[in-house]
Amino acid sequence: MLRNVSMLLLIIGTAFSGYSQNTDSLTFVRAKWVTQGLGSKTKLLKHHFDVGNLFGSNQNISYVEVKNKRTAPAFAIGAELKVLKPTSEFGREAGALVAINGTFFDVKNGGSVDLIKLNGTITAQNRLDQGLTRSAHQQAAVAITKGRLSIIKWDGSSDWELRESTENMMVTGPLLALAGKDMALDSGSFSVTRHPRTAIGLKPNGKVILLTVDGRNTNSSGMSLFELRKVMRWLGCTSAINLDGGGSTTLWVEGEGVINYPTDNKKWDHEGERNVANVILLKKKL
Repeated sequence: MLRNVSMLLLIIGTAFSGYSQNTDSLTFVRAKWVTQGLGSKTKLLKHHFDVGNLFGSNQNISYVEVKNKRTAPAFAIGAELKVLKPTSEFGREAGALVAINGTFFDVKNGGSVDLIKLNGTITAQNRLDQGLTRSAHQQAAVAITKGRLSIIKWDGSSDWELRESTENMMVTGPLLALAGKDMALDSGSFSVTRHPRTAIGLKPNGKVILLTVDGRNTNSSGMSLFELRKVMRWLGCTSAINLDGGGSTTLWVEGEGVINYPTDNKKWDHEGERNVANVILLKKKL
């Protein structure tokens, strides 16, 4: 009898989970996004799920979509060795069209804690943990060659990044999906707790998505990495990678300013940017 009850509860729980996921996906794809053209092959999209209807919560999502082709704006990496400054400042100084915060960094002393290569020169090395093992955000990378962006996965070797021939590279992660296959995510707090998130996704049609999810506010709860992966999939991305998030999460657009709601000032406005060490830029030309 007890076994039968347990099986019934399992079936009901599985069915409810499937129903919930289906409801979330329908809510997402039916959303009416505010869309704004930003120039050649680039647009900004925003939507506020403000009635607790995405993952049972409020969510505010903003993203830029750009065609990853030769005639489109070019991707680049912006990084400082010691200085920390807002994502918006990186964008303005580079004359960029778009800037989004990059990978993890040393909040106290500045500089990336993950490898960064700029124009063929390594400017920051991975800082391994005390056991000399890689963290989850050192097992993949955003690679940029001649202004075009791709996502690559760690091959398991100790010198993977050093052997990569790409001109510009930012190690980051965790990797959410690659070529249509979901990547393994651990069950630690970083993965399952809701936070503001920043991600990059690639679509089969050659488009790239630069996305922010706001969080730590009643207006937007933030997402777990599992929820973030679903969102990237619903947007059509077959490859997706997580970047630094939390208070660092920022999307800046030329002429518009900060688009999302950074959290460092604990207010629901566009003024709470955190100073960061590196960014991904979308420039009008190489």
